Amino acid sequence: MAEHLSLAASKPVVVRGGRSVDDRGSLGYINGFPLNDFKRFYTVQNHQQGFIRAWHGHLIERKAITVLRGTALICAVRMTDKTRPSQQEEVHRFVLSESPTDALVIPAGYANGFMTLTANALLLIFSTTSLEESLNDDFRFPFDYWNPWTITPR
Repeated sequence: MAEHLSLAASKPVVVRGGRSVDDRGSLGYINGFPLNDFKRFYTVQNHQQGFIRAWHGHLIERKAITVLRGTALICAVRMTDKTRPSQQEEVHRFVLSESPTDALVIPAGYANGFMTLTANALLLIFSTTSLEESLNDDFRFPFDYWNPWTITPR
């Protein structure tokens, strides 16, 4: 587990958290997560399992995503252009769930999206910009522009 993570990472990185459980209940934590770098947060919940919200990119804004309830497939891909980025870029795939408590940090210059894998999944998203700043740094692409949403049977 990282003692402290800088948000200056050049590619998406998971900050590992943990969970302590005893007879009183459980406590989830991410001690190496740099909260002072963020200006706001919001939650997102889809109406159904398997729903995809993608792609949403920023050149300036950095984000971090943690799953408060359920499980989600979260993906991020570097944007080579703000209107027609390369579809050959590597799509980074991460499966996060409520336990353990981890956070995915997405650097500036990346598009991101997610698919809920369980019913009632709830994601908490942190942003390094104000809402106004984010709206001026907002680039959207169809959900299947990059298409990492297929679940591979194992």
